Amino acid sequence: MAFLSVSKRYHVNLIPKAYPRISIPFHFFTTTQDLNDAPPQQQEQVPSTRRNPRGKTRTPEKIEDIICRMMENRAWTTRLQNSIRALVPEFDHSLVYNVLHGAKNSEHALQFFRWVERAGLIRHDREAHMKIIQILGRASKLNHARCILLDMPKKGVEWDEDFFVVLIDSYGKAGIVQEAVKFFQIMEELGVDRTIKSYDAFFKVILRRGRYMMAKRYFNKMLSEGIEPTRHTYNIMLWGFFLSLRLDTANRFYEDMKTRGISPDVVTYNTMINGYTRFKRMEEAENLFVEMKAKNLAPTVISYTTMIKGYVAVEQVDDGLRLFDEMKSFGIKPNATTYSTLLPGLCDAGKTNEAKTILKEMVERYVAPKDNSIFIKLLNSQCKSGDLNAAADVLKAMVRLSIPTEAGHYGVLIENFCKANEFDRAVKLLDKLVEKEIVLRPENSLEIEANAYNPMIQYLCHHGQTGKAEVFFRQLMKKGVLDPIAFNNLIRGHAKEGNPSLAFEILKIMGRRGVPKDADAYKLLIESYLRKGEPADAKTTLDSMIEDGHLPESDIFKSVMESLFEDGRIQTASRVMKSMVEKGVKEHMDLVFKIVEALLMRGHVEEALGRIELLMQNGGATNLDSLLSVLSEKGKTIAALKLLDFGLERDCNIDVSSYEKVLDALLSAGKTLNAYSILCKIMEKGGISNWSSLEDLIKSLNQEGNTKQADILSRMAKGGGAASGSKRGKKQAAVAS
Repeated sequence: MAFLSVSKRYHVNLIPKAYPRISIPFHFFTTTQDLNDAPPQQQEQVPSTRRNPRGKTRTPEKIEDIICRMMENRAWTTRLQNSIRALVPEFDHSLVYNVLHGAKNSEHALQFFRWVERAGLIRHDREAHMKIIQILGRASKLNHARCILLDMPKKGVEWDEDFFVVLIDSYGKAGIVQEAVKFFQIMEELGVDRTIKSYDAFFKVILRRGRYMMAKRYFNKMLSEGIEPTRHTYNIMLWGFFLSLRLDTANRFYEDMKTRGISPDVVTYNTMINGYTRFKRMEEAENLFVEMKAKNLAPTVISYTTMIKGYVAVEQVDDGLRLFDEMKSFGIKPNATTYSTLLPGLCDAGKTNEAKTILKEMVERYVAPKDNSIFIKLLNSQCKSGDLNAAADVLKAMVRLSIPTEAGHYGVLIENFCKANEFDRAVKLLDKLVEKEIVLRPENSLEIEANAYNPMIQYLCHHGQTGKAEVFFRQLMKKGVLDPIAFNNLIRGHAKEGNPSLAFEILKIMGRRGVPKDADAYKLLIESYLRKGEPADAKTTLDSMIEDGHLPESDIFKSVMESLFEDGRIQTASRVMKSMVEKGVKEHMDLVFKIVEALLMRGHVEEALGRIELLMQNGGATNLDSLLSVLSEKGKTIAALKLLDFGLERDCNIDVSSYEKVLDALLSAGKTLNAYSILCKIMEKGGISNWSSLEDLIKSLNQEGNTKQADILSRMAKGGGAASGSKRGKKQAAVAS
């Protein structure tokens, strides 16, 4: 209908004929926008024409456009209403229609429609009601549209079938089928005649929702009312039945259509062909296609595309290609849907050369497909065929067709470039990916896969570009990627490049996020710290390695202990030694002996004794005689005394010469009471009875006034009988030869 499609224009140069000149108070225009929206009468304040930057006069702005701009830029308030009134003292139906048509959104249109009527500025006619119902229907504001429609008789405006058709169609598009059915049913109650037009709209709504049985009942009702179906009616019915997969019903209606003398048109054939392709019955579809051409009905691009789609579905891609070439030979240009239909089939069939040719044709014609998912399929198929240049051309085609490239597209190429050892090309793609932050785009539907980014990160880390790899992976982390392989490769890379601090930062991130760490990565990090002369950090990393449940190799323990020892961090080295022994590592005992000796020499006696105890419990070897000898010779008498006492309490196998060395050192240092005390313990154990300096000790005790101790010692010496060697049957200290 003409009034539904033709937009009426209301020009400023008609205003003097329609409206008298009046003086509009300046206070109505209190903002810059108000001044811009002032009527032509206010020429002194606001010119009716505007000048562009070059000084040329523009075309006068139409009144309806000014009103629409005012509604768009300002809230709907009384001030705005007064401004519109001042702009247009009198409204007519043409102006109202054009404002509704030009409103930027449905809310503006509805507010304007109600205001002009409630304010008594105009009584809406049929065309205004139709326009607002159409607008509200498109915006799914169906309750407002319904109320306006049902209130029309109260305003003296008669409704007709067209209003109900619009509302039924709007309810159908909104998916509210039950309301569409109600409105169709109440048309009869309201005295609105139903013709084939309303039946067609109704059939389309219910069949879209699969209610084919209801459609059949109402079709029979329509016939009983004497309403004859048209070709369009049958086309809708056939479409709906095939949509519900009712092939037999569709065939019966098709035959009924021909029985009634209604000849099928191109739309009918296209519908039937599409229906048969849904059931993968390509022989019947081909027969219909041939029949259509035999009746001099020229197939359209839809006809060919539907047939191609059917052949692709049954994996007869060669037939699809045949029809593709045929349509072009008849001058029918394939559209975006045609390309989107054929290309996936070619990819599945492994016809990559044909796919490459068709893609090139699309780019030359600048036809972008409807479904962008075909590009990932093209990339995968070209890569699978080994034609990486063709795969790279797919990405270029996407750029030329202005189709957004996603991380997943780059990922396919990067993965296959890495597999083909074309790492330079992979790195170039990665640079674009990182520079444009494609990974971080929220609209991505295809993310880069692990089998793409892991080989890339590994390559970069092995070739001195760990920094670039980390920048890339940190973008992935922002998308929630916590791949342990990538993390560990970064640690290895930083460690190899001599940046252990950066590697340790990665290690801490892994710890916070619960990502498992590889023993090999720990090893490389420890070695990196040691190369930089940072044994304390190496020890911290070693502790983390043990906490994560990894058992370091004995050489790692040795390297860390040696570095700490050489750096003078004896107690720290001792703690590493403790961890090593607790883990059951019994190697490098020479280094262990050095650490224990250094502890004793530095006065950390209790710690040293604890380490010796640990070694004894775990079957480790330590040489007490050697330690006692060194301590005695270097004047560390107290340490020697405590070590000897430790050995006696545990019945360790200690040589007599070691006793004598300790006693001589104590006597020389004037520590007679200490010498007396330990000698008594030795004699009680039967360890010594003929110490050559015994008389000197007794003499020194008497001189110092310790006569009681001297007397006891003399009587013990005269008692004799103790063996001069080691006591038998005692626990040994695993003396090293």
